[in-house]
Amino acid sequence: MSLALPSPVVRVEAHELPAGPEPRIGVPQAVHIHWLQTGGAEAVEALLPGSTGLLLAAGAHRIPVTTNMVIQSPEGWYRRWQRATHHVITASRDLTDFVIREQVLKDPRVSVRTQTKAVGLLGDRHTVTGVRVQDSGGTEAEVRADLIIDACGRATRMPQWLKGLGISSLTEERVDSGLAYASRIYRAPVPTRGWPVVGVQADPRLPGPGKAGGILPIEGDRWHVSLMGAPGGHSTREAEAFEPFARTLLHPVLADLLKHAEPLTGVSVTRSTENRRYYYERLRHWPEGLVVLGDSVAAFNPVQRAADGPHGPP
Repeated sequence: MSLALPSPVVRVEAHELPAGPEPRIGVPQAVHIHWLQTGGAEAVEALLPGSTGLLLAAGAHRIPVTTNMVIQSPEGWYRRWQRATHHVITASRDLTDFVIREQVLKDPRVSVRTQTKAVGLLGDRHTVTGVRVQDSGGTEAEVRADLIIDACGRATRMPQWLKGLGISSLTEERVDSGLAYASRIYRAPVPTRGWPVVGVQADPRLPGPGKAGGILPIEGDRWHVSLMGAPGGHSTREAEAFEPFARTLLHPVLADLLKHAEPLTGVSVTRSTENRRYYYERLRHWPEGLVVLGDSVAAFNPVQRAADGPHGPP
């Protein structure tokens, strides 16, 4: 199966899109480690054939699970299975976004309106017929469409927009564990082709706040490193505190590796990791022509989400 578009698609983008695999405004989570698990990689490949090959050619890594993983869990080291049935693709978020974006924009039916914000819905409680947009100069316009997809993530304004159509009583749930991330990128001391994912999970049985961390090999013989801590155990933005914090984890393997690597960036910290879900399915009225996806519906702390699966850090 490949991506099939029955009619033109217009993407409304609040900022300019970078010309290459560079940071994009509005994606603060990109400074922390990411990987594509098997299901995600296969879904991308099904929609955009050749994407995995392009990622690997650009320096991403295909790492078998758990064959090429060194992960310390509260119960001990993960067993490294000889015959892997799953894999992860590791790369910087900037590279992953760029490769997928370039694949999508090859289709002449897809266009992007940059420096433009969606500011409201057109239509009524029965049918949505488009969106109101505003450019960087404050000028508003209408974009008519048969289908509107909200993929704005945590920044979604959909609850307020629905109220403007007379649809209220939306319920939501929020759970905030207070977990924080601190991340930076290093030049690896050796070529990273064939390098494993390295991770240390938190042990909830120990006194004190939970702490965890991971090293992912990414393009350019670099390591992307993220350290996570619960309230009372947060890392700071201070560069000199990053590696000492890594040494306070359940096992010092991350700190032992980092002392041989060269830091290439400062420390980026994120504390806005609240879990939030909107229960759109409970609304009595839902207009035709409107879909809400991903974090616009349910935004989860990635470490907590990954803890439900077998592989530790995200």
